[in-house]
Amino acid sequence: MSSRDDQRSHSLAKPTFSEAQACAVVESVFGFKVSKIQPLPSYDDQNFHVCISRATDTPGAPTDYVLKISNTESSKTPDLIEVQSHIILFLQAAGFPTASVCRTQGDNITSLLSVDSGSETKNYLVRLLTYLPGRPIAESPVSPQLLYEVGRLAAKLDKTLEKFQHPKLRCLHRENFIWNLKNVPLLENYLCALGPDQNRAIVEKVVQLFKDDVMTKLRHFRECINHGDLNDHNILVEASESTLGDAVYRVSGILDFDDMSYGYYVFEVAITIMYMMIESKTPLQVGGHVLAGFESIIPLTPTERGALFLLVCSRFCQSLVLAAHSCQLQPENKEYIMITAKTGWKHLQQMFDMGQKAVEEIWFDIAKSYESGIST
Repeated sequence: MSSRDDQRSHSLAKPTFSEAQACAVVESVFGFKVSKIQPLPSYDDQNFHVCISRATDTPGAPTDYVLKISNTESSKTPDLIEVQSHIILFLQAAGFPTASVCRTQGDNITSLLSVDSGSETKNYLVRLLTYLPGRPIAESPVSPQLLYEVGRLAAKLDKTLEKFQHPKLRCLHRENFIWNLKNVPLLENYLCALGPDQNRAIVEKVVQLFKDDVMTKLRHFRECINHGDLNDHNILVEASESTLGDAVYRVSGILDFDDMSYGYYVFEVAITIMYMMIESKTPLQVGGHVLAGFESIIPLTPTERGALFLLVCSRFCQSLVLAAHSCQLQPENKEYIMITAKTGWKHLQQMFDMGQKAVEEIWFDIAKSYESGIST
């Protein structure tokens, strides 16, 4: 397939439902009467915030939902989406602030829609989830206490998912999934999106280091199911007042389980550190607070700790390169896609310039300070 054909197929994969069409889906598939609907930002799927009209005999029932319309490529893997949906329900039952997944009128958790686009018929999987309260960490003050709690959350997710069982669980072994950290070398197929500049050079260095220093150690990492995308827009927080009258933020929601796959504990903490750095005024300190929280639940082994710096750099490269590639396919969605790039290249360059030893010293010293109850 030529690059032009590849771009065309990807650009057509994202759903383009109008608000009226989305409203009709909610009413026909899920049986709810829609009172208001509006689009939500998304990467390669399509999401809508849906308000429904409730009868007076159902007081306290939810009235706000999110309609998720999967792109045509993801819609080809219904088993994977089914497993992800059951994980959301499993985590909610375990006390995590995840959404509820609504059943269709046929008592299923997904529905496959076939849409005639003229030249072909396109299939889209749709789900309806309850709308979670709060605002993204990206729009909230980020304190060391909150970063610590996010680190604990990441570890508790992975730890809890050790008990998850499902007959189709093998679907999470997504060998060539581009967002799985073990697939960093696949970025070489997308470097043309960067052009021959300094950014491309640093990505090439990181990819080579990953091949040399991480690929050879994967067998020593402890495997688990990863959320895989605990970014600053997928974690919601709400403010509550402390005894001193200050606002204290707590996690009120966890979104977007679409990147779940089998990975390793150290992958989850590295991904979380990278995304928490994006909005921080002191990005180099972030890793210490997140690591301390994570290790309060799951202490890393020396080998896993030794790979953490390069894994954080690698996740920056994944996010930045794939964003540049997606912008070529979806120029109309550039503002949302390039959120990480606003500060990401700067953070990656700073980490690379300082070097692993200096950055690790900052992270590990901060993490160690929590052991004595004196965090910095």
